[in-house]
Amino acid sequence: MTARTISPEAPIGVFDSGVGGLTVARAIRDQLPGESMIYVGDTARTPYGPRPIAEVRRFALEILDDLVEQGVKMLVIACNTASAAVLRDARERYAVPVIEVIGPTVRSAAAITRNGRVGLIGTQGTIQSRVYDDFFAMRPEITLTAAACPRFVELVEAGETSGPEVHRVAAEYLAPLVAEHIDTLVLGCTHYPFLRGALRQVVGPDVALVSSDIETANEVFQTLTELGLLRPASAGEPMLRYEATGADTDAFVDLARRMLGIGIEAVDRVQTGTIQLPHEL
Repeated sequence: MTARTISPEAPIGVFDSGVGGLTVARAIRDQLPGESMIYVGDTARTPYGPRPIAEVRRFALEILDDLVEQGVKMLVIACNTASAAVLRDARERYAVPVIEVIGPTVRSAAAITRNGRVGLIGTQGTIQSRVYDDFFAMRPEITLTAAACPRFVELVEAGETSGPEVHRVAAEYLAPLVAEHIDTLVLGCTHYPFLRGALRQVVGPDVALVSSDIETANEVFQTLTELGLLRPASAGEPMLRYEATGADTDAFVDLARRMLGIGIEAVDRVQTGTIQLPHEL
């Protein structure tokens, strides 16, 4: 199948390990309010960060396969860990365009930095994959200092985005980056924008915070435009569907509403297709 055989009226498929990718989904909605979208959060198996890359790859391909079966016209991997694990495979495996969150974020950070000292925070899996190092290697004048922040996803998924404990954890994780006098900080996980206030307190007002949501949405817009796949206005009201693999869909709705202001009426529990879930979660 080529881009010419993909229907512009088909939805965009967005995938994350949990609720963090909703930041990307919201940015896409802001830029492309007429587009239909299916969002899948793998809430039964979040977080991905501590898991082996091979396991993340299997999980991610299961969900991406399912989205393709649902007839999406584009895949957006709104998860840094999953992007690191499956990006090359996904672009070879699927006929629809695949957008990830790492490349757009790196390009933005490289354009913003003034002193060439860039900090990166991400999950254990993202940092260990060194995928950001590979992207930044094309800009040898930039020095990258990375730190894994394993507790951040846990805090966000629990709805804890501020307070003394969040500030203490952030200060501990970011100390090596601050010591390197970074002027740009890449938030290498789609959950991390929820912690922007605490991160800003730690690094100070002169450090630019670069997250993947807006940059990824820009790339989605550009790619759909170049391929002639923008949804026509004559197609009517766009369809929005939210799916989660975990049993507690109410928690998903609550987090989305409280932390992003997204009014999600319902979340479908994914139990069919290529995703096989245990009976009790």
